[in-house]
Amino acid sequence: MSDRILTERRGHILVVTINRPEAKNAFDSVSAQAMHAAMDLLDATDELFVGVITGAGGTFSAGADLKAVARGERAVTSRGGFGLFKRPPRKPLVAAVEGYAVGGGLELCLSCDLIVAARDAKMGLPEVRHNVAAVGGGLFRLPRRIPYHVAMELALTGGFRDAAFFERWGLVNRIAEPGQALADAIALAASLLVNGPTALAASKEIMFQSANWTDQEGWTEQAPIAAIAFEAEDRTEGLRAFAEKRKPIWKGR
Repeated sequence: MSDRILTERRGHILVVTINRPEAKNAFDSVSAQAMHAAMDLLDATDELFVGVITGAGGTFSAGADLKAVARGERAVTSRGGFGLFKRPPRKPLVAAVEGYAVGGGLELCLSCDLIVAARDAKMGLPEVRHNVAAVGGGLFRLPRRIPYHVAMELALTGGFRDAAFFERWGLVNRIAEPGQALADAIALAASLLVNGPTALAASKEIMFQSANWTDQEGWTEQAPIAAIAFEAEDRTEGLRAFAEKRKPIWKGR
């Protein structure tokens, strides 16, 4: 895995660090491939239940590396832009935002399931200022997460807003003090670990896919996803632990 994306296992949590501070953690093709590999690692490792994405050097990500774009590079893999836009991991993913999460950086946040942002963080979609459209999912995911006209103003003005703005509209889950976003994101991730990991993954997948379902389709489409949790070893362990009045020992399978 490239040193542009660092991974660290902290118990059942995988911390993924975008490590291009000299480029404000902008993504080129190498970075996207490395992020793809990190997401594969999270999905493939039973002992990892939750992922946290952060950025080195006090900023989350400035989006695409425009110098790389000018060279003809595309920061896209089979998982989509930045190595995860189209196909995020099955397991819950928490964004820990310091500094700027703009353009593709915000779209990276929108590919996560929970967002912790430092109070002084700035987020936005400035693509229109360069006569570019935000095609990394921002233009259809953002209006699903916050009110339509609020999302439209962000997309059409290209302006940045602080963490309090996004918390007010429900996009940011927690506001951290500057420099504490990663610690708070890890704490949030750790709070999920009391729950069954296969049920976490199934619950995430059902909610993620439900945007494309009618209510009637939901009853049918959720069944095979939920079955993964119902048929897992962890379900047996969860029921046994409840009966024995002890904490369950999850295996992630």
